[in-house]
Amino acid sequence: MTVADAGVRPPAERTHAPWHLWLVGIVSLLWNAMGAFDYLASQMRFDFYMSQFSEQELAYFYGFPAWVVAFWALGVWGSFFGSIALLLRKTWAVWLFGVSIAGLVVTTIYSYGMSEGAEVMGTTGAIFTGVIWVIVVLLFLYSRAQAKKGVLH
Repeated sequence: MTVADAGVRPPAERTHAPWHLWLVGIVSLLWNAMGAFDYLASQMRFDFYMSQFSEQELAYFYGFPAWVVAFWALGVWGSFFGSIALLLRKTWAVWLFGVSIAGLVVTTIYSYGMSEGAEVMGTTGAIFTGVIWVIVVLLFLYSRAQAKKGVLH
């Protein structure tokens, strides 16, 4: 009796990981590790890190409502663990990058529509937010494409 005869599917054939998966995974992990550090340093109020910000910026960051901090955490940690999942070739990388996008949507709405974030962060902050958007959307699309190709399992 074969596996097919028993009504059991044989394991799906694994697709070889392309070289760019490792490049994208490592670079995204390094990028997202910086975001994770920023989040932790901000939340733990590390003096050596927070001293680079003006009083107005510190008041703004420290004034975030708890729900904004929660969505910021989803954005940061979704991408960080999404990068790890990508390197582990797990399909849940797609979901984690999706969670990150959801966190970014809410924090962007708060920063630019519900608070004085645009004024406090200025043009540089807006450009940096745009860069974060581009990167997380590209990571989501990349991980989804790799999942569809069977590279992620």
